[in-house]
Amino acid sequence: MTTFQVPQRMNFAAVAPKVFKAVLALDAAARDGIDPVLVELVQIRASQINRCAYCIDYHTSDARKAGETNERIDQLSAWEESSLYSEAERAALALTEAVTLLPGGVPDEVYGEAAAFFDEKQLAQLIALIFTVNAWNRMNVTTRKTPGTA
Repeated sequence: MTTFQVPQRMNFAAVAPKVFKAVLALDAAARDGIDPVLVELVQIRASQINRCAYCIDYHTSDARKAGETNERIDQLSAWEESSLYSEAERAALALTEAVTLLPGGVPDEVYGEAAAFFDEKQLAQLIALIFTVNAWNRMNVTTRKTPGTA
């Protein structure tokens, strides 16, 4: 099998270490109090939307380590048609898509559905997680960070 290596544009962590460390700190703060499996589902779904190969690779591996099944990871891009996700997970995934895409803002019904499953603190953490993974995606897509690299 022949593979194509997408050339990495820069090592962002080496070139902008203060910014990289700040995003790492934001990431750690955003995860606080959120179920580790849900963290990974949200991060994978945002990364799929943003087409971030590095983040998809990274977070699918972390999801498996957190106990997620291959079947749920495989069906994540079609979560709306799958029966494998709880109502709370579905609300979090809908919010993930709305915050990631933002074409017309986050619809009231999407926000309200998430608020029905997560208290205000948890919802704030979930929103922070979503905008943080989007920051990672934009950093890694722009610099073409290669899956499997540190």
